[in-house]
Amino acid sequence: MSMGIHTRALAVGHHGKPLLSGLDLEVPAGSLTALLGVNGIGKSTLLRCLAGLERPLAGEVTVDGDALFDLSGAERARRVAVVLSGRPAAGLVDVRTVVALGRQPWTGVMGRLTEADARAVEEAMERTGVQGLAHRYVQELSDGEAQRVMLARALAQATPVLLLDEPTAFLDVVNRELMHGMLRALATAGRTVLYTTHDVSAALEHADRLLVLTREGHWQGTPTEAVASGALERAFAHAGLVFDPVTRSFRSRS
Repeated sequence: MSMGIHTRALAVGHHGKPLLSGLDLEVPAGSLTALLGVNGIGKSTLLRCLAGLERPLAGEVTVDGDALFDLSGAERARRVAVVLSGRPAAGLVDVRTVVALGRQPWTGVMGRLTEADARAVEEAMERTGVQGLAHRYVQELSDGEAQRVMLARALAQATPVLLLDEPTAFLDVVNRELMHGMLRALATAGRTVLYTTHDVSAALEHADRLLVLTREGHWQGTPTEAVASGALERAFAHAGLVFDPVTRSFRSRS
């Protein structure tokens, strides 16, 4: 079942100091939405809040109409999966075990995998192309391999909402395209996918919607609307750079 995310008057930040406030956001069910903004604007903090990992300073997050922080931890984990940036601290744990951890919200207190759970784990590894890494320790993997393993764990979690922080950051050009194709397929199949990225051109090409964060507020809409409205140029205004709506990329003013 598809589930959308909405926020009302949301404020997020650290130690009581807001990075972003007054956020009335909509991430439609079954959409692929890219979250854009300059470094330090608060994209990762917002993502952690939408995943239920950090409480907001103010406002509300709802998933399919239910207040996220009114749900139990187990129920949140059945609705929302998140893949954060950075390498997992997995130690001497093999890839299959890490991916299988995605089934925890569904396995009960004993954590025993049924045949259906085992199939979900194998399908997630196959979909992300990490089945050949199944018996390797996560700490031995490259950054790109580890990133795909954590995505496999999130897919094994089988949630209707998937949140990703910079999912293409450590991938080469081929795997970046494969990742975008995978995210598109997930959204087409009904999952709600929200991901942060610095790759504006790729977001314009692949996403259904953009959420653009600025110090003054936020903008949301389709890629075509983002280009026509000037929202991207305002968000990424930088001395000597302008956004070219023809090439859909930034270029030097000169």
